[in-house]
Amino acid sequence: MGPHPAVAAIRLAVRRVLHDLLTEHHTRHSAEHNGAPGSAQTSPEPPRTAPHTRPQPPLVLVACSGGADSMALASALAFEAPRLGIRAGGVTVDHGLQPGSDTRAAEVVLRLRELGLDPVESAAVTVGRDGGPEAAARDARYAALDAAAERLGATAILLGHTRDDQAETVLLGLARGSGTRSLSGMAAVSGAGGRYRRPFLELDRQTARKACMVQSLPVWDDPHNSDPAYTRSRLRHEGLPALEKCLGKGVVEALARTAQLSRDDADALDAWAGQAEATVRDAAGLLECAKLYALPPAVRRRILRRAAIEAGAPAGSLFARHIEEVDRLITGWRGQKAINLPGKVVAQRQGGRLVIRQG
Repeated sequence: MGPHPAVAAIRLAVRRVLHDLLTEHHTRHSAEHNGAPGSAQTSPEPPRTAPHTRPQPPLVLVACSGGADSMALASALAFEAPRLGIRAGGVTVDHGLQPGSDTRAAEVVLRLRELGLDPVESAAVTVGRDGGPEAAARDARYAALDAAAERLGATAILLGHTRDDQAETVLLGLARGSGTRSLSGMAAVSGAGGRYRRPFLELDRQTARKACMVQSLPVWDDPHNSDPAYTRSRLRHEGLPALEKCLGKGVVEALARTAQLSRDDADALDAWAGQAEATVRDAAGLLECAKLYALPPAVRRRILRRAAIEAGAPAGSLFARHIEEVDRLITGWRGQKAINLPGKVVAQRQGGRLVIRQG
């Protein structure tokens, strides 16, 4: 008799991601051994490894808070990784925001080791205030995970975000009015070099919790997840249930589907903007307003956003309303003064050119 359907589902999701990572790992090893295709072989030195030498198995970490989603992910990684010849470890981040958080982090480390994961670490962080408590905690968490991956030489870190998390992210993006990219939610692969992988984006939260229950895995329910002081918590416990009551079941699935469609559109528009940018700059590299005006708004505004970020505007603080104001310097020029952007960046029109720089 096979595993419970919920356990089978989480293992399959993780297995698919591990297969992708193995393929990428072997491709990189082959390229390093043989040299990149078409590259000039200028060094007479022999290969560092003999042709028959097998590459060291990659290390994959799971980011685990001790909650149902990440514990289910850890259990699936512990089961699947050895079968594919992959080393599997874990990291838990202690945000220090609640009494006894260090004790809970130690308990998570113990549970991960009991699953057979190695190495396992706990990383304590200091959460700042920039962007609000949720954003600050997220920034601190990812910084700690990046540091752990670099220190341990991990190929990837698995994150336990589910389809429900994706739906919440889409609604939060919709509320901000930040455009197609914001509606695209979380990517299955993200981070530098594709470091972060999200195997559960097509699974619901209940499947992960059920998988923990049937495997008798203890889980910790973070009280912040039900605290109405946090926007995502209110959305989870009040907003989404209200939408489902009004629109019927299937809202979460529809929002997750919207995320994927939006991501496809945003990727295509980003590529178009990247190609168009070179055609709207003069010999000195300044943006020409007349050429920008001729572009479709979605492409033009992407170029403006990229230019603002390159000038020093923090991406997380640069909203649609900022870009719209800069866009009016091109489409509704009436002699306006300079536009102040986050990060002390200033955008102004000068002699038919758009100048975006530090103020």
